[in-house]
Amino acid sequence: MEDSYVETKVEALQDNRTKVTVTVDAKDIDARIKKTYKDFAHKYNFPGFRKGKAPRPIIDNALGKDAVLATVTDDLVNGSYPLAIDDCGLYPVSKPEFDETDLVEGGKPFSFSFTVAVKPELELSGYDPVEIKLPAEGASDKDVDDQIDALREHYYSFEDCSAATKVKADSHIDLAMKATDDKGEEIPSLTTENRPYSLGGNLFPSEFDEQLVGLKKGQTTTFSIDMPDDPPIMLAALSGKTSKIDFEVEVKVVKKKILPEVTDEWVKETIGFDDVASMRSTIADSIAQQKSAMMPRIKENAVLVAVAERLEGEAPESMREEAESTLIQDFFQQLQSQNMSFDLYLAQQGMTPDQFKEDVKLQAADIAAQDLALDAWARHFGLEATEEDVLAEFAKSGAEKPEALKAEWRENGQLHLVRQGVSRTKAVMDLMEKAVVTEVEPGAQDEKKKPAKKASSKKAAKADEAQDNGDKKPAAKKASSKKATEKKQPEKQEEGSEAAE
Repeated sequence: MEDSYVETKVEALQDNRTKVTVTVDAKDIDARIKKTYKDFAHKYNFPGFRKGKAPRPIIDNALGKDAVLATVTDDLVNGSYPLAIDDCGLYPVSKPEFDETDLVEGGKPFSFSFTVAVKPELELSGYDPVEIKLPAEGASDKDVDDQIDALREHYYSFEDCSAATKVKADSHIDLAMKATDDKGEEIPSLTTENRPYSLGGNLFPSEFDEQLVGLKKGQTTTFSIDMPDDPPIMLAALSGKTSKIDFEVEVKVVKKKILPEVTDEWVKETIGFDDVASMRSTIADSIAQQKSAMMPRIKENAVLVAVAERLEGEAPESMREEAESTLIQDFFQQLQSQNMSFDLYLAQQGMTPDQFKEDVKLQAADIAAQDLALDAWARHFGLEATEEDVLAEFAKSGAEKPEALKAEWRENGQLHLVRQGVSRTKAVMDLMEKAVVTEVEPGAQDEKKKPAKKASSKKAAKADEAQDNGDKKPAAKKASSKKATEKKQPEKQEEGSEAAE
């Protein structure tokens, strides 16, 4: 540690727990006691004595014999254990648990111990370059066709099918409907003489759609549906107001969805291009630019998934819980910034609260596994965070006095988070640079391998901005790991997909 009169002893326990014993020599204890008496003499009023002049017996008599010793003990423990964590190179994943200890005594050294859970040092099944698949650069004909098909979906129309056409699970229909509650009273919000309805849209429970499948124009069906515990959007306002809903539904007409034909005339009148060729050219350029901008992130996500699959062992529950907590916090912050309610989000995604929770748990487990896999890769290849790297993080955060902010983080026991972030970023960049990439054309039958462009190895860990006493703090997590803040919603990421940071 910085002060030579402080000694630390580290003992590895079971279940990734570490016991640290800190010993401070008698000289420092005496200096701390002397200073605290002087501080108390200035802080409190003692009758008959000027500020700062009260002797020790008077202070002990007024405040209690152990008041000063207890203050010194608390200040010493709280100020020393974060430094011990940093100096011992520990990476805690829980708060420390302190052993019982006596108060400091003048003229004697003082020792205290604490136990803390640390992240496990798991290994990978192999340290050879990971093999990943990425979309081919540029825009293929299929890419352009898919974009045009999506565009046509915005300009569809409907035409009536023949009277013999049966309703299917994905049909579009016009219906008339009468709905009553469990008291037999009509429900105005659902009752209608004519309403367009698309099956499979999750507006009603699936049982509702199932009752309509097979009907033809003019046919009627009556049925009842129990009010679901987690009602879809059309029934949400009725929650708690009725136990069931009775429906009488008539199919007025079955419709066919008609997409426009892509012709020069349609393109010019509707989209604003001169002809189909110019539209395809513009779309191709746009896709190529998007791919180019997204490729580093897609590649990063792909190597994270690949290296995590090599992890031998599981991330501790505390790491998964921390990742889950961060994901949820970031997610709700983003919902708030978009002025969207959680219920509306679930309705748009067609998810239940339980499905959302399970999704977040799965993603948190992925993130924790990826973090430990990056740690293993960094250890194996010696990708450590130097003091220069750490100081550079604070400088990049915009702090006016990087050295002072670094010292503050050390005193708070947080400096290991910055070291960890830097080493993980180095591991990500090393993985991306060494990765063996197969470029895949969408829909291609034969996949051809060719080397991908190497990512720059000079990328440094990004610094998140955190305000504290007027200074900005650097990122506590690796800059390259997935984050929910840039996601539209937390969801389990798949290889090659755009995740989030």
